[in-house]
Amino acid sequence: MKVVQAGPLALVEDGGRLGVRHLGVTQGGAADWVSFYWSNWLLGNPLNSTALEVVVGGGLVLEAECAARLALTGADLDATLDDEPLLPGASFAVRPGQRLTFRQPREGLRAYLAFPGGLEAPQVLGSASTTPRERLGGLHEDGRPLTVGDRLTWRGAPAVERHLPPGSTVWLPGSDCRLELVAGAQIGVFTGASLYAAFNARWRVDDRADRMGVRLLGPGLASHASSMISEGIPLGAVQVPPDGQPIVLLNDRQTIGGYPRLGALTPLAAARLAQCLPGQEVRLVATSRARALAEHRRVLGRFR
Repeated sequence: MKVVQAGPLALVEDGGRLGVRHLGVTQGGAADWVSFYWSNWLLGNPLNSTALEVVVGGGLVLEAECAARLALTGADLDATLDDEPLLPGASFAVRPGQRLTFRQPREGLRAYLAFPGGLEAPQVLGSASTTPRERLGGLHEDGRPLTVGDRLTWRGAPAVERHLPPGSTVWLPGSDCRLELVAGAQIGVFTGASLYAAFNARWRVDDRADRMGVRLLGPGLASHASSMISEGIPLGAVQVPPDGQPIVLLNDRQTIGGYPRLGALTPLAAARLAQCLPGQEVRLVATSRARALAEHRRVLGRFR
């Protein structure tokens, strides 16, 4: 496929760069890994196969140059194939000359487009994932999103049509977005009033949100921590800077940080947050490590 018109942010992504944070290199990878997995599952690909993460949509237009079966999951970005509506959560056939267009979000923020066998893209530190801040990965190994004239290629065999298992739903936050959080070692440095507010207030997703982190707006949280030594930052870490407004760190986060943390969102909650548009209300819900692990395993079991 060739890129006829580039949207604001269409990124080549896979499962991310693992085992390189000691080099100061971030994780990267698909922000909503659940939708990403389903897109590859629909085509019978290995789950971490390279795909396209389309953020917002914003007029991205791709033109097919050969016949193929692709899969679309995640957000509803008002996608059309030759002006025919294309809903996420299924695979679909394209013919040469057909145009796939993404417009504006109707529900959710990120859509995933998978290709037979996965997109062809060079590996940088073990991954093709695009991380614009570090200028790594992508089609041209420089961290750039898709631009007009780029071509998407793949070598996979024609995919057999598959359908999502019964009970599977498009992975979107919905009106009541609950974000499960496992408390961290610094939970005790926050005041009692702040802890009550953290888990009982409704937080609003700020428009200052990207693949690095999402700021939550709500009551100011206070802690007794005067200073900290910077330490490693996991996916979903909930940092509280001096202004008291939490920041949830996502795939393109920095590798270390020195603000006190409430804990970390579960990987499932981080995927859900990655689909939240600015203005979405969310709630933090405390959970245990054991329960989070059991739920994570349950979801992974659905991809077998």
